[in-house]
Amino acid sequence: MVNSLSASAGAITPASALTDSYFVIIFALGAMILLTAWAPIIIKRLPLSLPIICVAVGATMFSVAPFSHWGPHPENSPKLVERAAELIVIVSLMGAGLKIERAMAWRSWYVTWRLLGIAMPLTIGLVIVLGQQLLGLGLATALLLAGSLAPTDPVLAGDVQIKHDEDEEEAEAKFALTSEAGLNDALAFPFIHLAIAISAAGGITQAVITDWLLKDVLWKLGAGLGVGVVLGWLVGAIIYHLPSDTRLSRTGDGFIALGATLVVYTLTEFAPGYGFLAVFVAGLMIRRAAKGHDFNKKLHDFADELERLLMMLLLLLFGGMLASGLLADIGWEEVLFAAVMLLVIRPLAGGISLLGVKRPRLELAIISFFGIRGLGSVYYLSYGFNHGAFQSEYNLWGTLGLIISASILMHGILVTPAMERLRQTYRANGLPHSGDDVAPAGPEERA
Repeated sequence: MVNSLSASAGAITPASALTDSYFVIIFALGAMILLTAWAPIIIKRLPLSLPIICVAVGATMFSVAPFSHWGPHPENSPKLVERAAELIVIVSLMGAGLKIERAMAWRSWYVTWRLLGIAMPLTIGLVIVLGQQLLGLGLATALLLAGSLAPTDPVLAGDVQIKHDEDEEEAEAKFALTSEAGLNDALAFPFIHLAIAISAAGGITQAVITDWLLKDVLWKLGAGLGVGVVLGWLVGAIIYHLPSDTRLSRTGDGFIALGATLVVYTLTEFAPGYGFLAVFVAGLMIRRAAKGHDFNKKLHDFADELERLLMMLLLLLFGGMLASGLLADIGWEEVLFAAVMLLVIRPLAGGISLLGVKRPRLELAIISFFGIRGLGSVYYLSYGFNHGAFQSEYNLWGTLGLIISASILMHGILVTPAMERLRQTYRANGLPHSGDDVAPAGPEERA
């Protein structure tokens, strides 16, 4: 009895291990925050990115004690993974909206419309076929994977996005990738809902398609757009157009960006509509209300800093997933799937969508190639698993983990030299960089 009690007293529980490692955890967290703040300055001219560093640190950290005991796997905590990814995506979407000052119009957003209307559906179709033929997935599961992989990531694409405005030599490429990432996260949602509906019904029926078109496409997209416009205009009016003695833009409080993000997102979800769309549109409306006001930079900077902090934490955990065996069951089929997805499908779909666009070839190639996949895809896959019944859940997490890892590494290494080459191209040819005229010329213009 005494020996039993002694053994119990000497046993190390997860709680006691956590307590004993408290200062180690706090030190590691502080070191990562400093790294997140300083790394962009250090690696500015290097073929390296902050996400690469965060994932590498996370994988290393979760490979050694005491962190190795807590290595996460998304299959073990799918709801937590969904909510964590959801939070960082909406913060990132607000930041993306606050970056863009260009008025939304057919001509000035021409490249964006083509990426959304041609490249994204083409990507979904090709991924469905590849998933069925190479991975042996059923239609619903292949559609879920395709919908998860179709949107480019607004979180990890900071190096290929606008910083504060469009006064940059490579701004047209950055504008296209920023606006695409801001909108295609919302436009992927109908396909996720369709996959869930097909899995529940056991196949495609007329009732499934009708309900999907009315509710998940028309209503939710409309509600997201409408709520985003109204609340974005309202927040912008409160910030910038109240009497000067009460104007919130005099406070200098960047927390307004976070508050607006959460309020817009939750009210849209209550509608119900697509909160991702509403948050991005609200960011656009707030930026338009600012009209060059310095306070907009404060709002964006706060959203950007919060996004980087959340990104750091989630990429640390993603590195922990890799260290805990996320890719353990990956076979040649998954490796080939990831290679085709990143090296063939995205560049091909992007290139087809940009045929006829009057911009330098290098710029169009960069837009087509840098379709970064990341935490947005994690959210969609976890959302699908949490709301429907799909096959091969464990293997799909491994496949997604492989694609995200490869995307972070490949795009992170190539982005700096690619953008530098684009700057040199503009300077050498004396080309404009603002992209006001990107649509194919009409008969009168050609004449």
